[in-house]
Amino acid sequence: MEPSPLDEDHTVPNAQRIDTTVALEGDGACIARARDLAAEFLARVQAEEGLPVSERAVHITQLVVSELVTNACKYAPGPVLMDLRITGDLVEVAVWDSDPVLPVAKAADAGRVGQHGLEIVMALVQGFETQREPVGKRVIARIPLLDDGRATPPSAL
Repeated sequence: MEPSPLDEDHTVPNAQRIDTTVALEGDGACIARARDLAAEFLARVQAEEGLPVSERAVHITQLVVSELVTNACKYAPGPVLMDLRITGDLVEVAVWDSDPVLPVAKAADAGRVGQHGLEIVMALVQGFETQREPVGKRVIARIPLLDDGRATPPSAL
């Protein structure tokens, strides 16, 4: 599936918006913490807001968070900011880091060891965008909350 660009203002008209932002230290431990925070955020959205979230969406969100935060920690010095936002029927993952160089997915190469994370992310998400910021950059991915029609009970998240 080819990811579509985000809307100009990154919103779905008349949609409910729920979000959280977390600052991460930028060390290796923050990657696992970011994955856990993403799962907790989706569980809270389901439990408190009553929004359906598929098990697949939770796993894809955690994978996308892991890849984006890993890249931020690996290629940019300093802290990382992660925003999680529900916009309509999507979860939007945005990761900011201090490096202004925008990431580019490499051409597929089965013989290459490593550096496939961005390829994986782009294959899994509905929308993908990179933005230069006054300092650093922001990488944004959108994932459908219900892409397989099955919601996960809040207790299972």
